[in-house]
Amino acid sequence: MDFLLNSRVRILQAALFPIQPIPGSYLSTQYLHDRFGLARRDIDSVLPITSNILKYKDVELQLTDAIAQEPRWPTECKVIQERVNHIDYIPPLPEPYYVSTGREPKPKPVGEEFGTVIFNYSPISATNYFSRSCSGGTTVLSSSNSISSCLGDLNNVNDNFNNISSKNQNDLEFESRFESGNLEKVIKITDSYYQLHLRRDMYTQRHMQWFYFRISNTKSHIIYRLSIVNFCKEDSLYNDGLRPLLYSTKDATMHAVGWRRCGDNISYYKNDSSDEEREKHTLTFNITFPHDHDTVYLAHCYPYTYTDLQEYLSAISNNPIKSRFTKLRLLCRTLAGNNVHYLTITAPNCNEEGRKKKGIVITARVHPGETPSSWMMKGIIDFLIGESNQARELRERFIFKLVPMLNPDGVIVGNNRCSLSGKDLNRQYRTVMRESYPSVWHTKLMIRRLMEECGIAMYCDLHAHSRKHNIFIYGCESKRANCCGKLTEQIFPLMLHKNAADKFSFENCKFHIEKGKEGTSRVVVWLMGVQNSYTMEASMGGSTLGSRNGTHFSIQDYEQIGKSFCETLLDFSDDDPTKEKLRNKILVRLIKEGSSADEPTNINLTDYSRLK
Repeated sequence: MDFLLNSRVRILQAALFPIQPIPGSYLSTQYLHDRFGLARRDIDSVLPITSNILKYKDVELQLTDAIAQEPRWPTECKVIQERVNHIDYIPPLPEPYYVSTGREPKPKPVGEEFGTVIFNYSPISATNYFSRSCSGGTTVLSSSNSISSCLGDLNNVNDNFNNISSKNQNDLEFESRFESGNLEKVIKITDSYYQLHLRRDMYTQRHMQWFYFRISNTKSHIIYRLSIVNFCKEDSLYNDGLRPLLYSTKDATMHAVGWRRCGDNISYYKNDSSDEEREKHTLTFNITFPHDHDTVYLAHCYPYTYTDLQEYLSAISNNPIKSRFTKLRLLCRTLAGNNVHYLTITAPNCNEEGRKKKGIVITARVHPGETPSSWMMKGIIDFLIGESNQARELRERFIFKLVPMLNPDGVIVGNNRCSLSGKDLNRQYRTVMRESYPSVWHTKLMIRRLMEECGIAMYCDLHAHSRKHNIFIYGCESKRANCCGKLTEQIFPLMLHKNAADKFSFENCKFHIEKGKEGTSRVVVWLMGVQNSYTMEASMGGSTLGSRNGTHFSIQDYEQIGKSFCETLLDFSDDDPTKEKLRNKILVRLIKEGSSADEPTNINLTDYSRLK
């Protein structure tokens, strides 16, 4: 029975999402045979897709009051029942990178026997895989850790606060049991030195990178040192100027100051350890808190939670003007039962001209720890639903399908990379397993439908990068022999660079498809026939370009690149003869200057601004 079911699913998947080899590309010939093997032959053995594509009633559910759904957590997760909220804030000036002196201390991580465990939270179940969820998680009623059970048997929940030593009244107090929070353990080494451990992605043994936690009982006259000792990545922008983020609730209340950069004597280095487990790295820094008895938050980057998105989408849906051209629908539900929504933004058309519109598909937050992708998506949505002439023109020209959060389960529990399946969803776009990766499966179905109905002019998946500066794009190289096809995928990124020269770097872009990227959305959507299929990466740090050299990106910067993306899309798609001439000129110069997939050439276009 299982064999028959799997066979049917594979046949259905292949019928709904056939790969369309692009003529002249190496992925259409030997590469496909060598890398994809049997899976490639399975797809080829199925009849080509027809206009009678199967329709599923549960794919496009009309949104009702489900927008207000409380986040659903795995039952083993303990959750503080309070809404963590942060005010909007724009720094008056770009915040500079930290400049290393080369003399920063690098304390060696030590074990619990050298200190006192003052915080210890790691949700563990009897089986190391996701099995059940409940709305709101297992509620933490008070600081004494009394628990109110949600429906169901929670005998398998590990009460991991039993081994915490009694606290000194002067100790810092740590907490991470809230939405998107990530902190596993804190060991107090001295009154001013604390060693922190991050929680690995749930149901995995790795991916420790994202952090977001709360500290209370602060003292303003003490210089504290915090060491986060179990990062998994070998390199980090913390070695190149990145500083952590701090949010003071007292500063927010008294001075309307929100997230700002913090930390001094910052260093990131490999642990000197003989452990057999995977190598770990330490981020260590000094920090001085602005107020006594304050409650502060520290984060790797600006948080953007599932609840933040729900409230934002609800406001759009309830706006009588914006709802005329913006439709909010339910794409699917996740393993935990959380909603994956998508927006359709387009001007209502009843005439033949409206039926000529092509689609633009943009997705974000497949990796939970890459919060800049959510802020870029917000910038795109804000622009598209705005009242500017450019926004109106884009709505008249395209049908936008936007999936703001592909992995809400991972976002909710504070994962860095994976969903509750324990897998990286951005390696599953060739999958046939609808139940294991529902947001991936239904996104591909939506893309295939849109291709059948009107065609897709562009796809872009929004990400963030923890090891590179600037904002840049990964594309898919076209190897067509004729000049009209070669390097065309580089035109849009180059135009975006000209529109956002202090943030977006064309030189950082890459268009070669690397080994191991075959299962990403960018590559699979390209193979489905969308030539302009991109991944846009925004640095967790900041810019090295122009007047912004050596400064951090702010929330406003991430939203601004979303706006620039839309403005560039208008230039890129404009059929005005002047714009067409500009695009042809860009292509000719790219070819002449020898631009390539691995080393794109930033050509000089002195007349670009004049032609805009």
